[in-house]
Amino acid sequence: MPVDKMVDLSGRQMRRLPLHICSFRELVKLYLSDNNLNHLPPELEQLQNLQILALDFNNFKALPLVVCTLKQLCILYLGNNKLCSLPLELRLLQNLKTLWIESNCLQYLPEVVCELSLLKTLHAGSNALRTLPPQLQRLQELRTIWLSGNLLSEFPPVLLDMPFLEVIDVDRNSIQFFPSLAHLPGLKLVIYDHNPCRNAPKVARGVRRVGRWSEETPEPRKRSGAVIEITLDEKPLLPPAAKTEPEAEPC
Repeated sequence: MPVDKMVDLSGRQMRRLPLHICSFRELVKLYLSDNNLNHLPPELEQLQNLQILALDFNNFKALPLVVCTLKQLCILYLGNNKLCSLPLELRLLQNLKTLWIESNCLQYLPEVVCELSLLKTLHAGSNALRTLPPQLQRLQELRTIWLSGNLLSEFPPVLLDMPFLEVIDVDRNSIQFFPSLAHLPGLKLVIYDHNPCRNAPKVARGVRRVGRWSEETPEPRKRSGAVIEITLDEKPLLPPAAKTEPEAEPC
């Protein structure tokens, strides 16, 4: 058992997970990024202390159901695979706070994602999403949503009913008109660049915008209160396999 309770087997070109890894029952972090995996052994269920699992940059066409038995998972990386859907069993991961499903083959956001009640960060960019399900507003803990590089032709209406969102990224879509976002009290950053839009989204004072006409004066707040100080960096450019887990999202 590694002293730091972490195993990193990224970039090994593996086609199967070595079974002895499943005997490390105290394992907390398992990185399997950038391999040739398309399945996982049922013995993975033994890793009930696992909090971070990285399966990005592999060949999964379906999420192995054994992943859904790891109920302590807080962060799950599934980006850059070949997923067209997610299993209903994903709802069992009720401790999940960060989910990366970018660069897959999703034509719709699976509604099971809307049942992950503690989810704070959702990365769903570079898919083929045309809309978002209204059930998404159930996620009262969601603070950050990344939707860059999809097929959205309009700003998702459900996001207008999610006042706790802090970061919205709809870069590189096909949105032609933006509604006002000035009523969202938690908003700190909106990225809307590379859309064929005719207007910039109106935002409350202190909210940072990235896109056309972003230098224009935003709509002032309609209620009194201090101006939000924005210290957020640009969205991350590196894939999750090249980063450490987010420090701001402890499990």
